[in-house]
Amino acid sequence: MLLSRCPFAPSHPHQSSSWSTAVVHITNVPPLTPAEVFAPPARAIRSITDEYLDSLATLLDDMFQIPGTRIRIGLDALVGLVPGIGDMLTGMVGFVMVLAAWHRRLPRVTLARMIANVLIDTILGAVPLLGDVFDVYWKCNRKNFRLLMREKHSAQAGAHSWRDWLFLLVLLGMAAAVIGVPVVLVWWAIHLRAA
Repeated sequence: MLLSRCPFAPSHPHQSSSWSTAVVHITNVPPLTPAEVFAPPARAIRSITDEYLDSLATLLDDMFQIPGTRIRIGLDALVGLVPGIGDMLTGMVGFVMVLAAWHRRLPRVTLARMIANVLIDTILGAVPLLGDVFDVYWKCNRKNFRLLMREKHSAQAGAHSWRDWLFLLVLLGMAAAVIGVPVVLVWWAIHLRAA
């Protein structure tokens, strides 16, 4: 059942108002699974092939080779040189891979790991110069493409999800340490001064 504004039905039989609230019944819609909040837009995402996603990862992470080295960089590191906007733009493009994984119904923990990869790349990549060096080595789009292919070629769905859980737990532990250590040091300094 969906509530919507209907321009044809008056809210009261004696009213001549052209706008009112009416109840519209929707039929022949497949039910959503509990993991889905919104149904994926099938037509737009169905055209995203593995080859397209591989090309996107190559474009963003390892399209060019630095002469005299084996280091490869992509537009993620180059556009990231633009302060503020660069990493935000490449982060938004990186979510195409996450959207494709969501449409292919990868396990939620794998989707969370892919989102974490993009967020780490976007947040740490925003640090001037050091963030660009980080972008060269992190390569979140290539990581996410490998996660997508891992699930595609896995014999059992979600067989590798323990790795994703481990990654997320380590990440949460590091975030807790980054936030917790300064708080503990300030608390200790205040109590030391009071003594």
